[in-house]
Amino acid sequence: MSAQDLATEFLARLEGLGNPTKALEMKAYHKADRQYLGVANPVLDTVAKEWRSKTDVEERAALADALWQTDIHEARVAAAKLLTQARLRPDDTLAWQVIKSWVPDFDAWAIADHACMAGQKRLVWDPNRLAEIEHWTKSEHMWTRRAALVITLPWTKQNHPKPDELAVRDRVLGWAAGYVDDPEWFIQKAVAWWLRELSKHDAPRVLEFLEKHGAQMKPFARKEAARKLSL
Repeated sequence: MSAQDLATEFLARLEGLGNPTKALEMKAYHKADRQYLGVANPVLDTVAKEWRSKTDVEERAALADALWQTDIHEARVAAAKLLTQARLRPDDTLAWQVIKSWVPDFDAWAIADHACMAGQKRLVWDPNRLAEIEHWTKSEHMWTRRAALVITLPWTKQNHPKPDELAVRDRVLGWAAGYVDDPEWFIQKAVAWWLRELSKHDAPRVLEFLEKHGAQMKPFARKEAARKLSL
């Protein structure tokens, strides 16, 4: 079965699970001008898990991309969920290429975050891919700049980081330092998010960052970044 046929079948399943009232509520909440079906995230989780079990990696990547191209909210979220796996054997290259191809389409936080969660798994699997992410930090597209921080969040979470993981922390903190003058609310929020998560595991690095760059951050972002610190 072709990717398009699989996508048609998948969408029919989602449409059967939709709720028109919830769809209107979701459109008002997410504020992005696209079609909403009114399917809750836990339901999307269940459907995506079911389809992951009956497709190989190549089929899954093609199906995910076909769903993404529909520009339906739930289809894009489900596309990301189809590729959110720690291991994609025998080769995750196609999945990584598909996830990267979606980034220029980011225009709302929920879809972007789900896609970045799929991307996080691929980055952790092959940290050499961080060299590609570094280019995102210079993009004119705000959502691409933001994605560079969201997709690297796994490096905020290690309690006992290895030297190479510490090097990634410092690398991404360097990107964040380049963002502190950015006037975009979503960029400031992303910097604060990265710092807040890191502060739970590596408070000294966050304190040093705030000492150097906190004055340049928006007050709300500075406050959010320090929320988990004992000051």
